[in-house]
Amino acid sequence: MSDALAALAAACGIADEYHDIWGGHHPTTDSTRRDLLAAMHFPPERVTRDPAGLLADWQAAERRRAAAPRPALAQRCHQPAALQAGKRLWGLTVQLYGVRSRRNWGIGDFTDLAGLLELTAAAGGDLVGLNPLHALFPDNPLHISPYSPSHRGFLNVLYLDVEAVPEFAACEVVRRRLASAEFQNRLQALRAAAYVDYAGVAAAKFEILPLLFDRFRAAGGARAEAFAAWRAQQGEALERLALFETLQAHWRAADANVWGWPAWPADYRDPAAPAVAAFARENAEAVAYRAWLQWLADGQLAAAAARARQLGLAVGIYQDLAVGANPGGAEVWSDQAAFAIGNGGAPAGAHAGAPPDDLNLLGQDWGLPPFVPHRLRETGYAPFTAILRANMKHAGALRIDHVMGLARMFWVPADAPATEGAYVHYPFDDMLGAVAAESVRSECLVIGEDLGTVPDGFRERLGAAGVLSYHPLIFERYPDSQFRLPRDMPRQALVAAGTHDLPTLAGFWRGTDLAVRTALMLFPGDAVRQRLIAERDWDRGRLLWALEREGLLPAGTGKDPAALPELTPALIAAIHAYLARSPAQIMVVQPEDVFGIADQTNVPGTLEDRHPNWQRKLPLPLEDWAGNEDFRRVAAAVRAARPA
Repeated sequence: MSDALAALAAACGIADEYHDIWGGHHPTTDSTRRDLLAAMHFPPERVTRDPAGLLADWQAAERRRAAAPRPALAQRCHQPAALQAGKRLWGLTVQLYGVRSRRNWGIGDFTDLAGLLELTAAAGGDLVGLNPLHALFPDNPLHISPYSPSHRGFLNVLYLDVEAVPEFAACEVVRRRLASAEFQNRLQALRAAAYVDYAGVAAAKFEILPLLFDRFRAAGGARAEAFAAWRAQQGEALERLALFETLQAHWRAADANVWGWPAWPADYRDPAAPAVAAFARENAEAVAYRAWLQWLADGQLAAAAARARQLGLAVGIYQDLAVGANPGGAEVWSDQAAFAIGNGGAPAGAHAGAPPDDLNLLGQDWGLPPFVPHRLRETGYAPFTAILRANMKHAGALRIDHVMGLARMFWVPADAPATEGAYVHYPFDDMLGAVAAESVRSECLVIGEDLGTVPDGFRERLGAAGVLSYHPLIFERYPDSQFRLPRDMPRQALVAAGTHDLPTLAGFWRGTDLAVRTALMLFPGDAVRQRLIAERDWDRGRLLWALEREGLLPAGTGKDPAALPELTPALIAAIHAYLARSPAQIMVVQPEDVFGIADQTNVPGTLEDRHPNWQRKLPLPLEDWAGNEDFRRVAAAVRAARPA
């Protein structure tokens, strides 16, 4: 029985073992095999009692799949003409929600994105990178992580610029309300807040948008026809998102503790159920409103992309694709068979995660159900392709988070410790071919976030397919831990000082990240903490030595880090010049580094109730960046090494 179970699990891609970073051997247990097979929608009772019969059924199904025509797959991803010509590009990478401006409503929006593109073009750059723009949960604006979205194929409507909606100018009721002292005071408070007040922003925007929808419905005409055509073009995916959001709002209005479709009454958990169809008919206007919001968001993002083309940016908008979707959200509800949620939903499911490592001795469970490999093959990779296509639609580049998931993903059974997880292998050639095909179709550069444990030969395969690798400065080291010189950095790559999950330059220098993790008790032990603190002391000196070797150490700056309690603006510019000298095809600059912010965007391993992840705003209004001395200094340093 155990042999048959192991054979069935292996046939489904479940690995027999894994080794942690210390070389420790972790064989996959039969219990884990049963849990992961159940997550793949195999009947749990048959997995337990008749794995040999299931294996025979599986093998027959595999023969049928092998005989079916395969989708056309490309061999290499698209690269913009500028990169093909040997140019080295650069731009900004920004958390859009955290952008201040004098006109937004307390959260960065698509009009701010257009402004960022114009600013970048004026500074000599060619792209603006963004956090994931995926649809979150309008009924629960406090669910804010862009990496735990409701649906990756649609947009977060909080990024709408309400005043740019065409109906706004013609709606006297809305304009009077907006002009009132009470509403203006609310907007001023939202703009002035140190952190994004998601609940306040949502309350303001969702007070006005329904009124604009009423105006839109009453006006009819060409815009109504354009919306109807766009809605029909989006098909079932949009209808299910709009229906999900309407249902979620309905059930939460009845009980605020109802969270996600697994908590809905049983008759509504299947999007094809008769009760769902009846609800859609009875609430057609509410469903149309949700679809209309997506139309507005798509149009405003398209306008920003068009502005990038007008400005002549070689890449333009650089989007980010999250590794998965929230199990209670619209994407999983809409296509339950594609995800590792089992036949009964969450209790039989599995989540993507990571095995134990130096900073996470118990491993990681990201709470996101992965795609089931054989379900993808059965559909010709349609769910995966649809998500790629949606995110490449208005983008000149796409970053794929945890790109190792094209080859294997660490699955953790629901309600089990991450140490009990196992790797599940995916059809890498097909997955990579699908990425390349959509890249070519959409003329979109692909960047693979390949940080962490990477299978042997994986980066070479990505490189051969034209995918850029991801290289933050903190990891660019020689074997002796010295920082890699620019000339030794890779060409087919994106380089950056840091990422949203890493300390900023100022935070790295001060050790702010180590202090935060100490306060939140995130270290697995004091020995690890002390070792990292000592290593950071060495790293400050290593960074100064690296700058000196490149002739970039600012005049009057010594090589003793103890004499430099803070990174000076000149040193911050020098570090960016150091990275800009690399042969890497793309370099990105974080405004958090430019403006000397010490706190990082996200502290992995924490939730928003313990730390203000995904909430921090930039200190300077967007309108003031071009004249800011620090911004001008960094832009000039990068531009000198990477002329337009």
